[in-house]
Amino acid sequence: MSGHSKWATTKHKKAAIDAKRGKLFAKLIKNIEIAARLGGGDPDGNPSLYDAIYKAKKASMPADNIARAVKRGAGDEDGAANYEDIVYEGYAPAGVGLIIECLTDNRNRAAAEVRSTLTKGNGSLATSGSVSFNFERKGQIVVPSEGVDFDKLFETAAEAGAEDVTDDDEVYTVITGPSDLFTVRKALQDAGFDYDSAD
Repeated sequence: MSGHSKWATTKHKKAAIDAKRGKLFAKLIKNIEIAARLGGGDPDGNPSLYDAIYKAKKASMPADNIARAVKRGAGDEDGAANYEDIVYEGYAPAGVGLIIECLTDNRNRAAAEVRSTLTKGNGSLATSGSVSFNFERKGQIVVPSEGVDFDKLFETAAEAGAEDVTDDDEVYTVITGPSDLFTVRKALQDAGFDYDSAD
């Protein structure tokens, strides 16, 4: 009779869905903790924390899980690892410059893994400052294009201080200066635009 039991069929589907959701929640919680650790526990003063919380809410994560992750990340609660942000510079084959941003709890392990990965791909690790002069830091807000009026998005973004808006088929990408990211994102939200990511 096990072949005719509705629960026997449902439990396998539910287990797969729950496992997938658990993985997503673990990743989102880690992002919230890291953002709170690096920029403080106030989402209004920490754009990366605001964005991490926004993504967690969008994935239907319970509010108490979000609050606990913020507390752990801000140091108000035990249990969070001590992550640090590290930037490496390197060269890919044909002399292509790379900037590699890492978030790690072990600086030595991260350096070894980055060096190993670059070496396997016929690249090399470079000294600090040898590549970074070729790059300029920008903010990027990704808005799904489905049901969005490009002209209205462009106008709203430009008025808020965005540098450019590009149409990449399935998404619109709003480019800002790093200091204008929070302002432009808030203006887009106030105008009713939903976004996938802002960093």
